[in-house]
Amino acid sequence: MSESLEEFYSNLLGIESPWKVASIDRDSANKKVIAIVKIKEGVPFFCPVCGKEVKKYDQRIRRWRHLDSCNHKTILEGAIPRIKCPEHGVKQIPVKWAEENSRFTLEFESAVILWLKDDPISTVAANFGLSWASVDGIMSRAVKRGLAKRKITTPRNIGIDETSFRKRHEYVTVILDKDSDSIIDVLDDRKAETLKNWFKVQQKSDFSKVESISMDMWDPFINAVKSNFVEAESLISFDRFHVAQHFGRALDKVRAQEHRILSEQGISPLLRTKHQWLKNSNRTDNRTISRKEFMSLSRMNLKTARAWRIKEAAATLWNYRYMGVAEKAWKRLLYWISHCRLKPMISVGKMIRKYFWGILNAIRLKSNNSMLEAKNARIQRIKKVACGFRNKERFKNAILFHLGGLELMPSSTR
Repeated sequence: MSESLEEFYSNLLGIESPWKVASIDRDSANKKVIAIVKIKEGVPFFCPVCGKEVKKYDQRIRRWRHLDSCNHKTILEGAIPRIKCPEHGVKQIPVKWAEENSRFTLEFESAVILWLKDDPISTVAANFGLSWASVDGIMSRAVKRGLAKRKITTPRNIGIDETSFRKRHEYVTVILDKDSDSIIDVLDDRKAETLKNWFKVQQKSDFSKVESISMDMWDPFINAVKSNFVEAESLISFDRFHVAQHFGRALDKVRAQEHRILSEQGISPLLRTKHQWLKNSNRTDNRTISRKEFMSLSRMNLKTARAWRIKEAAATLWNYRYMGVAEKAWKRLLYWISHCRLKPMISVGKMIRKYFWGILNAIRLKSNNSMLEAKNARIQRIKKVACGFRNKERFKNAILFHLGGLELMPSSTR
């Protein structure tokens, strides 16, 4: 027996009892199909909150966009009943093909979500013929759905870092579960009070078994962790890459100052060598001709060469296995720094003395923020591809969508 058009669309759209496709309104000129769905007569209604059987109150016409079929834009339309519960008031009965407050079917939203994983909102909107706000709404619902489905986790190693939202020193704080390599949450700023309150109200993360908390030497983060963890001073570890960054900045200040003085006296050997001094000596491309010339320069009697040797020595002090040996090595370095007569380096030495306990923790726990730095690079790429974000909520949603490890897809899709 040949299949009717209504039966064809019932199967195509996944419409199941007690619903059925009653008729098809086809507009071939505009390449649009409207599948009109109806609920069967005599079907009992139940309150979606308490499950009690109730009477029908009224009905409202609703429309949902579905994936294109037969090269036609496909719309579902139906008179959706509303019920009146004595306890919960007037409620619309749920439908299986769409979520509440959505104007798209679950399959349509799933297709958009798949595209959003690789393309910016503007591109997806153009490909599906939607507005930017509609696609953003699908992304927001996907993140909300994923957060609701997220199970309680017990992270053992977490990382805390800030990332820029806009220029003018606007930041958000990113918290990473390093064991699952997924971002737990994104906070509105990098203030101590914000992070402190976040730890207190957490319901999806149990931090009772945390073994390490890696971060940079930012006092608001340190104070927030100390106020929530009794053994904070044994958990906090300062990221080696942030420490190396401080040494690099101090070295560059020494180079700039010395280059200025030597240029006034004649030709400076430090001309155009900035990046050579900052380059990591363990890189595989250090056998180039320019690098060999630089190594000759590093052996000259220059203040910059002295600062460079301090930076290089600090980079070798993170992989000790015995804490007593590690502590002695760092103290020798600090003594050298305090007697080097290089003000930028001396400032870094004072900072390290202040936060020395966290550096020793990083060596003992073998902890760093490299995973979070990689996430930070991806976040900046997300921001660049999107050409920036107008508000923080959308920025936070984008981060959690791409890097939160969330289950984004609607669960009822076929």
